[in-house]
Amino acid sequence: MMKTGRLFFANLLFGLTPPTRCFGLKRVLLRWCGAEIGANVRIASSARFHLTGKLVIGDHTWVGHEVLVVGGDAEVTIGAKVDIAPRVMIVTGSHKLIGTPGRAAGKGYSLPVAIEDGAWLGAAAVILGGVTVGRCSVVAAGALVNRNVAPETMVAGVPARPVPQITSHGAE
Repeated sequence: MMKTGRLFFANLLFGLTPPTRCFGLKRVLLRWCGAEIGANVRIASSARFHLTGKLVIGDHTWVGHEVLVVGGDAEVTIGAKVDIAPRVMIVTGSHKLIGTPGRAAGKGYSLPVAIEDGAWLGAAAVILGGVTVGRCSVVAAGALVNRNVAPETMVAGVPARPVPQITSHGAE
């Protein structure tokens, strides 16, 4: 579980560091907050984390500019060698429909999110609670992912759906 008071302080310190530098400091700060952060995780300074649940980020993962990970007490697991482009939102929290009379949002809840090894989340994609993005899959820019993505699949659109993809085996 994340220590929210420490996380508030860590988010403030992130903003004082150069955009794509001081990666070691950012890893140390998130570990201090209770997160499990792998080796060589690189986090842009404008990324923000606002959650109370467990946060796990695997080795050699990139978290881009203005990424927002927000939610309640559900776990967020980001695998190894994941690339998260700018302005991606990972949102674990939601509400039951129809709360009190005159209010559509009912009682809040949160569901876990898992981004498996090697996945790539395109710019401004939104990943909702209860979703697993499969190993080596691609979420296109601007996609809204509200259901699981199979491994090695590309999804696009709102809501996200599988799309044909061009492969380039052997290209680096």
